Amino acid sequence: MSTFKLVVVSAGTSTPSSTRLLADRVTQRLTALADRRGHEVTTTVVDLREIATEVTAALVSQLVGPKLRHAIEALAEADGIVASTPVYKAGASGLFTSFFQVLDNDLLIAKPVVLAATAGTARHALVVDEAMRSLFAYLRTTTVPTSLFASTEDWTDPALNKRVDRAALELLLLMESGFAHEVRETSWHSYQHEFGSAGGAEVSIDLDSDLMRLAAGGSAS
Repeated sequence: MSTFKLVVVSAGTSTPSSTRLLADRVTQRLTALADRRGHEVTTTVVDLREIATEVTAALVSQLVGPKLRHAIEALAEADGIVASTPVYKAGASGLFTSFFQVLDNDLLIAKPVVLAATAGTARHALVVDEAMRSLFAYLRTTTVPTSLFASTEDWTDPALNKRVDRAALELLLLMESGFAHEVRETSWHSYQHEFGSAGGAEVSIDLDSDLMRLAAGGSAS
């Protein structure tokens, strides 16, 4: 039996939160599908409202608090991600985008992601594909084909469950394929990495080069 690590990132702010409920539907469906196929899924939930202060601090000072660091470590080990946000003024919430903006650009390379959003009106339905998908493309994730969006009237529509089922299956198939692991194992050095990205595991740095000696205040040989 394989065990997959799923991380749910929810930017919902209310209790209960429709944003979290949508993410939970995906999680429940994914877990059931995985069980049928002989897999186990362990889930870690990153509730962004609980780390909002640390996200803000990281934005302005680059200091990473303990709760934010725990979230980052969970994402680094994740086999799959569900990212869910409420929509405000035709865009993903500021807390949601801020969280992903403070992450290292290399952290999520190739990881499979389900994108989900909730709003009070169907007028915001394109936010997932027009705004969220571009953000996750920049982070070089592998987003599943099916986007999830739920407005007030969608919760009683059977079509929402069908989309949830489809997205969950797509995520599971990508997790089963091991694509993200293979990319990181075999192609990591083909990406352009920032110095110190991915905790220093991204590229071997020659600290004895002329450039690094000059950067450290020494002289080139």
